[in-house]
Amino acid sequence: MRVLVTGGAGYVGSHTVRALCTAGHDVIVYDDLSGGHAAAVLPPARLIIGDVADRIHLRAVMEQHAFDAVVHFAAAIEVGESVREPIKYYDHNLVNTIGLLHVMRETGLRRLVFSSTCATYGVPDRMPITEDMPQEPASPYARAKLAAEWAMRDSAEAWGLATIALRYFNAAGASPDARIGEDHEPESHLIPNVLKVALGQSPAVRVFGSDYDTPDGTCIRDYVHVDDLASAHVAAIHAAKSGTFQAFNCGTGRGASVREVIEAARRITGHPIPIAIEPRRPGDVPVLTADATRIRRELCWTPRYADLDEILRTAWTWHRTHPRGFDDRRQDASETTLLAANRPNEV
Repeated sequence: MRVLVTGGAGYVGSHTVRALCTAGHDVIVYDDLSGGHAAAVLPPARLIIGDVADRIHLRAVMEQHAFDAVVHFAAAIEVGESVREPIKYYDHNLVNTIGLLHVMRETGLRRLVFSSTCATYGVPDRMPITEDMPQEPASPYARAKLAAEWAMRDSAEAWGLATIALRYFNAAGASPDARIGEDHEPESHLIPNVLKVALGQSPAVRVFGSDYDTPDGTCIRDYVHVDDLASAHVAAIHAAKSGTFQAFNCGTGRGASVREVIEAARRITGHPIPIAIEPRRPGDVPVLTADATRIRRELCWTPRYADLDEILRTAWTWHRTHPRGFDDRRQDASETTLLAANRPNEV
């Protein structure tokens, strides 16, 4: 298939692009590089610099390249920021997604895999979370993602869209060869911030809340390796069915607390990694772990990385060899292919 990947220069997006290429797909990335990196788009994938909000440009790209499917990552991702700037999140995560659906319908493109989130469940009354549990999101970020799911569900029924939403739990790790990994600015995810302390780039790990109703008082999350998430997208491309909306949890089913992650990082890195306890962040929930029975059964997806230490080792290798992220190993123009797509001001 020829696949358009919006936001494919980002963290999960770039790993998925690589997995799609390895599986034999022809991949073009569409990304404005506001949060992604051109260097993360590895050949043979090609990069078009563009904003999903620009429907005219997006339509021109779709018409020029005759895609078979879209994988949609482009989004704003910071839960705390979404509480402070909710309209930004409704614009990026809902309005832009609706725009993408418009353009897909206009160009006859009917296969879509959507990067969603377990945050749409809010604070569930039991664990692990199954796909049929109520969705009561606790932040503007999660509410906008859920509303985007609704738009896809209705589009599937109305005009035959084949769509799958993958509800991630906590993406973690990096490619084992350390060619791509996690590089956000600012960085709000736990594991890279823990490893920055081990690298001497930060004095202590900020732990947001130590009084949750959990065994050690810190939040518990289900950490799933980014390459395992990538393989779920490859499976979903083939599994999407015309006129249907399907949702799948992507997680391991095992939770680790913030303190447990820090202890594992101390073992892996050999550094003491001090912590600083701070107040809870708005929008955080105590525990999120996945029941991934449905995706294992229906998409034959099984995570390869079952152990937190193994996930952390891949992340540590990436951060140790790229202490400034992609900025310290920029690819030149011969390594990343950029397509103009009828825009003379693009390179």
